[in-house]
Formats: sequence, C-alpha cells, structure tokens
Amino acid sequence: MAVSAPVGIDELLERVRAGYTRVDAQEAYAAASAGALLVDIRYQALRDRDGLIPGALVVERNELEWRLDPTGSHRAPEATSHDLRVVVICNEGYASSLAAASLHALGLHRATDLTGGFQAWKSAGLPVVEGAVLPLRR
Repeated sequence: MAVSAPVGIDELLERVRAGYTRVDAQEAYAAASAGALLVDIRYQALRDRDGLIPGALVVERNELEWRLDPTGSHRAPEATSHDLRVVVICNEGYASSLAAASLHALGLHRATDLTGGFQAWKSAGLPVVEGAVLPLRR
C-alpha cells in the first residue's frame, strides 16, 4: 500500500470545505427555522463560558458520528435520515469543518458547518442562552 504525502491542516481544511457549501450565522439561523438540526460540538467549558444556541443539539465531538448516523445503534432521536439538514457548530469554525466532512462520509449529504462557529453566531446578535446542558448520554 502506497503512503500519500503528508497534508497540513490548512490544506486538509481547504480540501474538505470544497466538498460542501458552508453557511454563515444568518444562513444557519434561517436553516434552523426551516427545520435543520443545529449541532453544537463545543466542549463543556466553552458552553459554560459562552452559553448555548437555543434548540441546538449538544453532542461532544468524540460522539458525533455515533449520535448522527441514522442507522447506528447509538443514534440520537433527532438523527432520522441521511437526508437530514445538519449544521455543525464548534467555537470558531475549524473543527466543525472536519466534523461535517465526517458526516458526509457517513452519508449525511446535507451536512455543513457554520463559518466562524459559535463566536460568529454570537457576534451576529443571534439568540444565545446562558448556562450549559449535559451532552447526550447512551
């Protein structure tokens, strides 16, 4: 098996982002209003510090694929179909790009991420509630 040349993170991000259309904060808000699932993958300390997007599903990054695979045994109730529109949100829009690409690999072809992450959402003046919720548990 041939080993390919190493790829830096900037190039990797560029490659995965070329596979789908990212959304800005206003587009994410509109998508959620139209039934898209917003998925917050930030870790607990950031949710505690900055708050939450009302209605967003909180799923720790290390559980994302298990929770959103509609055919998986550990799926979240919201993971109803491979056609589900998903907007992944991290803190600043980097980890969410890799997460969205991973969801595409699972067949969630409408998955995308929020450019600028939660910080862009908050800066746009969109709804945020204080406090944090626990991530999904099995």
